[in-house]
Amino acid sequence: MKSDKIILGVLGGVAVGALLGVLFAPDKGNNTRKKIADKSNDYTDELKYKLDNILGTITQKYEKIWAEGEKLVAEGKSKMNEVKHDGEDLLAQGKASFNEVKKDINSI
Repeated sequence: MKSDKIILGVLGGVAVGALLGVLFAPDKGNNTRKKIADKSNDYTDELKYKLDNILGTITQKYEKIWAEGEKLVAEGKSKMNEVKHDGEDLLAQGKASFNEVKKDINSI
């Protein structure tokens, strides 16, 4: 963000300097207005280009983070299912062992 502010500050300073230079230059009013309009269009185009680049970078980072998050969620679900199945297997083994012990006790 700091570099963005610096870039905007520099662009603003250049724009003001160019505007003052054009205004104080000895030229006809029509030519001066045309120069101002042309310069403002140039600065607008440059600002749009830089903004598009910044938004593109932000979008790419967002998509990367989103994909990593989805991957982590999928891995977490997979691990949870493994633990659940392991727990169910242990429970079944415990029940089987309990039933064997119960059967042995009843046969005594």
